[in-house]
Amino acid sequence: MSRILVTGSADGLGRAAADALLSQGHQVVVHARNRQRGHDLADLVARGAELAVADFTERDAVRRMAAELGNAAPLDAVIHNAGVWSGPAVMPVNVVAPYLLTALTPTPRRLVYLSSGSHFSGSPVLEGVDWTGLSPGSYADSKLFVTALAAAVAGLRPGTPSNAVDPGWVPTKMGGPGAPDDLELGHRTQAWLATGDDPEAMTTGGYWYHQQRQQTHPAVHDEAFQDRLLQVLAEETGVELS
Repeated sequence: MSRILVTGSADGLGRAAADALLSQGHQVVVHARNRQRGHDLADLVARGAELAVADFTERDAVRRMAAELGNAAPLDAVIHNAGVWSGPAVMPVNVVAPYLLTALTPTPRRLVYLSSGSHFSGSPVLEGVDWTGLSPGSYADSKLFVTALAAAVAGLRPGTPSNAVDPGWVPTKMGGPGAPDDLELGHRTQAWLATGDDPEAMTTGGYWYHQQRQQTHPAVHDEAFQDRLLQVLAEETGVELS
């Protein structure tokens, strides 16, 4: 069985994915932004999950978590699920944290990044983006950037399947109770890409919706845009993704 990190797993899609993976017999590392939120994961920890705590708005906290993961048993997969919808934390949580974790942790066998259909409304413009969280960020832009990050990693690490997932508009705290998509289907694709053994689940560079590969915003697979994004994030964080 695999050892899998699911970030942002205190509730919503992350919790659903972690719960499902535990039920399948996998070793799961769950993540909460602080100890108080970690209490919400007590039932999963009681079932054998490990708990990692880091506030993804703080880069030093992400670095500490990466170091702790690097000193622990190797990860077979990482599901970069943590995300916020609005406010100043959008870029730090949705883009900078998964970039840093990808750059600073030993490469797992598979990588999964949470995207959104909103990425089609994002703008592939990196000038003027506030990565620090001092001002509110654009959710659509953040999802375009993280989807391009997933595609860039697929190119940089051809032996590691790296994919992005649109879970749909599902009834989580972020999506709201009136969201029309199926929460079960929303998390199933992440778990499938992290652990599935059929050929499609082991492909790379894809953008998936309910286990179906979809087209993306044109910028996602624009190698020049990918290169600019990686360069900007490397300069911003002082960490190069190689």
